[in-house]
Amino acid sequence: MSKAFTRESDDAPEPPFRLRPSSPLPPGAKNYLTASGARRLQAELNRLTQVERPQLASAVENPDARRRLQSLDLQIQQLDQCLGTAVVVTSPRAPWEQVRFGASVTVRSRSGEETRYRIVGVDETDLDHGWVSWLSPIAKALLNAKLGQRVRFKFPSGEAVLEIVAIGYE
Repeated sequence: MSKAFTRESDDAPEPPFRLRPSSPLPPGAKNYLTASGARRLQAELNRLTQVERPQLASAVENPDARRRLQSLDLQIQQLDQCLGTAVVVTSPRAPWEQVRFGASVTVRSRSGEETRYRIVGVDETDLDHGWVSWLSPIAKALLNAKLGQRVRFKFPSGEAVLEIVAIGYE
């Protein structure tokens, strides 16, 4: 078969895996984590290094296992980097009258709808649980606000006034 009828991808070696930064932090920003977030990330790192990696390493002759092992090694490196640069922030003591890092904040819109956000580190963000990065626009609007205070926030759908109705910490 002529070389003209082959795809370049058939001859090209697989691109090397690249480590992406574990935290998309602006230069000079600290990698804050809540205490529970640090524990979850450490547990995940332990699981990957003590369970997953040894299982894959034993099947390294399999090309699929080798690729999964490379990917797993990158995950391990990212978690290790994240935990190595983390600044664990402890929750303030009650009474909780001001929004700080790690707070779970319940806000009420003018329509009466309540939404709860938890302000966490960049590596802990989980929108399905309402956990938002301390660098996100909603967290920036809420940080340092006090219980009962109204804050303005610009959603993509328009501006809203949110009243802080509850503040709690883990």
